[in-house]
Amino acid sequence: MKRSRLRMFKLTSMTISVMGVLLIVATVALGAYFGFTALSSFISADATSSTANDELAALKSDYSSLKAEYDTVKREVEATNNKDLKSAYNNAEMELIKTDQAITDVESAITVGKPSDEVTKRIEAAKSQLETAKSSLTSIRSQV
Repeated sequence: MKRSRLRMFKLTSMTISVMGVLLIVATVALGAYFGFTALSSFISADATSSTANDELAALKSDYSSLKAEYDTVKREVEATNNKDLKSAYNNAEMELIKTDQAITDVESAITVGKPSDEVTKRIEAAKSQLETAKSSLTSIRSQV
């Protein structure tokens, strides 16, 4: 009877020890997995953010040069007394204002930390709007 209890105690003790070791190993494995996932997500988000910031800087630079061109053309348009040309210029300038708003939307999305697909969508919209503003300026220049 004593041997039977002793064996049972040893078996129970050993089982508890093995289960404890397994739980510790499982906890370490889960911690490593979540740590690795968080780190890779952080690195990926940082790389995406860096690319988005580079594209934002390029958009701002293009916008600044386009704004300067619009200001030059504005002086030429105001020198003429052609009301149709002035109206066309005002419509083109509205496209420039929409471009500025689109760039501000991109900057806002980056600042707030929106998902990369949302930021990319806004960057594409800003690029499209920038091209529209450029074509409007070209149209006005051809009329001057």
